[in-house]
Amino acid sequence: MEIIRDMRGTVADGVQTAISIGAYDGIHLGHQSVISTLRDRAEANDLATAVITFDQHPALVLRPENAPKLLTTLDQRLELIEALGVDYVYLIEFTPERSKTSPEQFVEYVFVKALHARMVVVGENFHFGRGRAGDVAALEQLGEAHGFDVEGVPLLQSATHSFEPVSSTGIRRALAGGHVAEAAAMLGRNYEVRGDVIHGDARGHAIGFPTANIPVDRKMAWPADGVYAGWFTCEGGDRHPCAINIGRRPTFHLHAEHSLLEAHLLDFEGDLYGQCGRVEFVQFLRSEQRFNGIDALAEQLKKDVEHTREVLARE
Repeated sequence: MEIIRDMRGTVADGVQTAISIGAYDGIHLGHQSVISTLRDRAEANDLATAVITFDQHPALVLRPENAPKLLTTLDQRLELIEALGVDYVYLIEFTPERSKTSPEQFVEYVFVKALHARMVVVGENFHFGRGRAGDVAALEQLGEAHGFDVEGVPLLQSATHSFEPVSSTGIRRALAGGHVAEAAAMLGRNYEVRGDVIHGDARGHAIGFPTANIPVDRKMAWPADGVYAGWFTCEGGDRHPCAINIGRRPTFHLHAEHSLLEAHLLDFEGDLYGQCGRVEFVQFLRSEQRFNGIDALAEQLKKDVEHTREVLARE
């Protein structure tokens, strides 16, 4: 997959494309449905595929005080888009100035001049341009002027909530409630966070449950505080079952300022410090709680490990 930087490059002469555009945070099943349609239409018309997306979520620029938590980093987004078989990503450097571009200007430069678009495939609720003034109907009018067809793909209904479509908002809501299996059903994969393993206070190691500690990035959507069964993937690609705690460790800290992710890798020995770990959440096990001493905590951790084994054995 080739990445074209905004205002700096174009597809090669002679290449024509079928394109889609969006924030694509999460690359959930609804996004995947649009990109699958995009690939089908491109193949039927001998076109290359291109996805236009942003280096950061537009809301982080336009309304940072209430911007949504992110489901994927930029690197994750690009990896997932590439895995769906897309030929090009056109990466918009989203700034306050860029946000003022009119739909007409945007289409003429990006769709036509940069990507030589002959077909545009978007979700039926798509909006774009300054003030979200552009929609599917506006795209169709612009397509008539610039020689590309437009298709609005119906929204994919959620299997867990039949009254609403799959959406990034719905996934964030599920995660905020600790419903990681529900989030996975909308994503088509386990929800994953990434971060560098840091040194902790070593209390887990002292009681026989060493953990890989990852600080919570406040820009990202994290599951609610609690204990989960999941998987930990090391930088080298090795994947290990783990029991995960997200929280403020109330047994030791009465007033911790921030939550911390602690992953206890089952049957693992090794040094993970400084590595970028990838943590997948499979199932919620229990809420975080305060214990009356180390022995009570250790006894519960044993139960958490056994519950984790049971859950992951069914994966």
